[in-house]
Amino acid sequence: MTEPVRLSKRMSELGLCSRREADEWIEKGWVRVDGVVVSVLGSKVLPHQKVTVERQASAEQSQRVTILINKPMGYVSGQAEDGYKPAVVLVNAESRWEEDTAEMQFHPKQLRSLVPAGRLDIDSVGLLVLTQDGRIAKHLIGEDSAVDKEYLVRVKYTRPGKLPEHDLKRLNHGLIMDGKPLKPAKVEWQNEDQLRFVLNEGKKRQIRRMCDMVGLKVIGLKRVRIGGVKLGELPTGQWRYLRPDEQF
Repeated sequence: MTEPVRLSKRMSELGLCSRREADEWIEKGWVRVDGVVVSVLGSKVLPHQKVTVERQASAEQSQRVTILINKPMGYVSGQAEDGYKPAVVLVNAESRWEEDTAEMQFHPKQLRSLVPAGRLDIDSVGLLVLTQDGRIAKHLIGEDSAVDKEYLVRVKYTRPGKLPEHDLKRLNHGLIMDGKPLKPAKVEWQNEDQLRFVLNEGKKRQIRRMCDMVGLKVIGLKRVRIGGVKLGELPTGQWRYLRPDEQF
């Protein structure tokens, strides 16, 4: 017999919303199971039962924004820490990129529940995604996320000579971090001191640690793409909205 699961978990599995959003909608009476409103948190359902949401939920979700920012050095991705400011403080009407083609108007309420969908450490720059949409956050940083991320990494070899070919191969596949093998990556030289990394996972300070394992010191690190969304010409410290025609 198939075991019942929490309604919020089932809604997340179905791609309707995040678990947090599901709990909010359940409390507001916006969720039906087999046509019957379920408003008790922690309720369970069977996989064959039909889950639907009211129009209010879809309308609220459609108003949630996703923002792309070109993060400068010196800002943290998430909560403020050790005196450093979070990247979200850069999001205001004045810092919006003048070439942003989205028709949406900026409003301070868009800053509510605007969270980073993935890390970019304080010493790194480039594309950072901030979103109010739990579906996008789950898609980018959920356990089963398959969205790749591309980085340009300026490096200096700290050992005599040049980086051996076998160590470049190890960067592509063969390194172990935190006791586990890393997923295959795509790492190739762009020029004599810059590597291009494409990763399918995002362990903390992963690229810096990978480089350190083969004798490379990272001088600069810039994220230029997340899935199908590119940083492009977005200036440092400015932001724009994710366009309707863009998909990660």
